[in-house]
Amino acid sequence: MQVETAPVWLLADNRAGNVAQALGVIEALDVAYRRVDLSYTRWVRLPNLLRGDRLIGIDRIQTGALAAPWPKLAVAAGRRAAPVMRWVKKQSGYRTRLVHIMRPEGGEADFDLIAVPEHDQVVPDDNILEVLLAPHRISMGKLRETRGLWAGRFAHLPRPRIAVIVGGSTKSTGFTPDMAGRLGQTAAKMAEIRGGSILMTTSRRTGAEQTAVLIAAIEGLPQHSFVWGDEGENPYFGYLACADAVVVTGESVSMVSEACAATAPVMLFAPERLIPGRHRLFHEALMRAKLIQPLSVNWHMPERAPLRSAETIAGEIRTRWPELFV
Repeated sequence: MQVETAPVWLLADNRAGNVAQALGVIEALDVAYRRVDLSYTRWVRLPNLLRGDRLIGIDRIQTGALAAPWPKLAVAAGRRAAPVMRWVKKQSGYRTRLVHIMRPEGGEADFDLIAVPEHDQVVPDDNILEVLLAPHRISMGKLRETRGLWAGRFAHLPRPRIAVIVGGSTKSTGFTPDMAGRLGQTAAKMAEIRGGSILMTTSRRTGAEQTAVLIAAIEGLPQHSFVWGDEGENPYFGYLACADAVVVTGESVSMVSEACAATAPVMLFAPERLIPGRHRLFHEALMRAKLIQPLSVNWHMPERAPLRSAETIAGEIRTRWPELFV
């Protein structure tokens, strides 16, 4: 719940993915918080070692929101918010606790807790917490609520219902029509063999040609699909809540992490040309933990306990500083 004078601040980057990670941790803490949206100038591109603990790169129109009373706890994600956090701590007389998600890339000693992915292989320290998945906002409560909203709309679809969560090209890798074809055909065969159905959603990164190939691959099957840009409510969370199995493309750490939030088996589509090198370490860690398996027509994987890093980070915060929540 947002409260203007709350003792917990969310320093919200202008990248939705970063905000979702930080907000997931605050929601797992179940505390009132104040959201401070950060707006940047071109100087934010400077390395954090040069920005230091100053407001270099922060739009002066937005700095009015950064004022006393200073918070007991500030949470943020992403490199660009890190110097702002350090500035807030300095203004508070170094009383504000700082929790940063992902590497801050400068001034690490000023942060009270830094939550980093295990696959980043960061040198251990007292303020470092390694987590297996990226934090997000999908809790068991949200899944139950979403299932109640969407289950009736999918009741006519035969089970198993296979959710197909499609990302796409990144700055360094490409999602090709051939990849889309292989993904769509494999998912279709999985549904055909078991007499099931498809719940498919694409993203803004998927591409028009790739989307057309995917739609063609599942044509004629019982299905519910949502193409990026379609009007109406996005059923993404509904798919995750109601699926009996989830297929997800592996180029997005966030999407894979969200797919692991429920108990359904998760299968990974990760052709070499789609996956950045460091993501391979992430996938290998999840496979060792038996959270995912490679995509295969002949899949078999029992339901498993869900894993949500936001709750792990929130638990660590409460354990370290119980006095913040009295």
